[in-house]
Amino acid sequence: MKPVAGCAIASGMTTSAAFLDEAAARLGPRGLTRDPDLIAPWLTDWRGRFTGRACAMASPGSTGELAELVRLCAAHGVPIVPQGGNSGMSGGATPDESGDAVLLSLRRMNAIREIDGEARRVTCEAGVVLQTLHEAVEARDLRFPLTLGGKGSATVGGLISTNAGGSQVLRHGSMRALVLGLEAVLADGQVFSTLTPLKKDNRGFDLKQLLIGSEGTLGIVTAATLKLLPAVAERVVIWAGIPSLGAARALLLHCEDMAGDALEGFEVMPRASLEAVLHHLPAARSPLAGSHAWYALIEVVADRSTVATLRERCEAMMAEAFEKGLLEDAAMSASEAQAEAFWLLRESVAPAERERGPAVQHDISVPVEKMPEFVEATAPMIEAEWPGTEAVAFGHLGDGNVHYHIIAPDVADGLAWQQNEGKAISRRVHDLVTQWGGSISAEHGIGQLKREELARLGDPVALSMLRAVKHALDPQGLLNPGKLV
Repeated sequence: MKPVAGCAIASGMTTSAAFLDEAAARLGPRGLTRDPDLIAPWLTDWRGRFTGRACAMASPGSTGELAELVRLCAAHGVPIVPQGGNSGMSGGATPDESGDAVLLSLRRMNAIREIDGEARRVTCEAGVVLQTLHEAVEARDLRFPLTLGGKGSATVGGLISTNAGGSQVLRHGSMRALVLGLEAVLADGQVFSTLTPLKKDNRGFDLKQLLIGSEGTLGIVTAATLKLLPAVAERVVIWAGIPSLGAARALLLHCEDMAGDALEGFEVMPRASLEAVLHHLPAARSPLAGSHAWYALIEVVADRSTVATLRERCEAMMAEAFEKGLLEDAAMSASEAQAEAFWLLRESVAPAERERGPAVQHDISVPVEKMPEFVEATAPMIEAEWPGTEAVAFGHLGDGNVHYHIIAPDVADGLAWQQNEGKAISRRVHDLVTQWGGSISAEHGIGQLKREELARLGDPVALSMLRAVKHALDPQGLLNPGKLV
């Protein structure tokens, strides 16, 4: 093992040896490593934009071990950077370059403590991978109604800390709506626990909601009780070709009227995104024969009580949409394999775009009813101000959140473009989003990527409240420093 050189300690100690020795004694060889080869893969964020250093990587195996570590860090003034699957999009789980911090991996805390089928809830630890959770509850004829492209690496703790969304927010909401109870270690090492949920509890602030979406800056999520639903008996996925984003909005309203709560997903993507995906996935095929300016991916589900009429209702819904001129063509999945193939096209947009070259990505939201108008008004504006760029919007139209990406022209140095023109474009996009009454972060969090922009554009009153809460719960500023606030 090659130990990392000693790191400076925030309290003023000249060496970290005492802290590291004590942490190693408490956590054991599985719980703490200073081997740079083992730490290195976790020091760069998923997008490759941020790389930091750490004096060690801690991997506690229980809430008790984590609480001990946090108390030790508080005593020595050592910063802590929590990390789940390291699949975040805003650099929120990457340490800075000082090397002072302990990188905290929650991946060993991966137990599913209880699945309560009668109460329809699951209690699991922060390191449980989303796909593992899906499989565990599906074996009990239940489901956890949140999914996203990174389900094979994203962990429950990370999803809670960033208030993740995904493709089912339209019906079920983000993580904030699905967390029934929470366990977390606070900055002084105390354990906050509300894992047993109550339908009605009026004893002051809902403190778990304070921790959800706080990106590890107020406390470290260690476990949660999550809401479950009965398993879907059947689903129909529809791939529709539409002339414009405005038409997609009208089609969404039509589907909401006819399908009600059975409408579980409504995603959109432009022709350029589909073409990029088909190039990225040579074996994939477009579901429609013709070419369309926009495409909608619509998912309608049924439980056991309504499964018999699901396909008939979907056919009637789409037939009426044709009559109203809301779409140009559509294909309906005939099997689960075909439904998965439709979704693969949508979930492959991000990797296909990376293959095209450098881009600046924006995870933005505006009021739901304004999204088509926003994209149609601002995309030509950005492309005119930065000639050669291409503005691409795709994602969750039904909740006012799209991924608004600006793809670079053919440039020799993509990194230099991102650092110069890219940053200027992002400022412009964020200014426009703010003017339209929206948010610069819809579901990926602030992290370190958008921290300066939040400070520049955020409401001063809201920012002062955020900072006051941070100081109250973490007065030393040791929990995920440099992120969010």
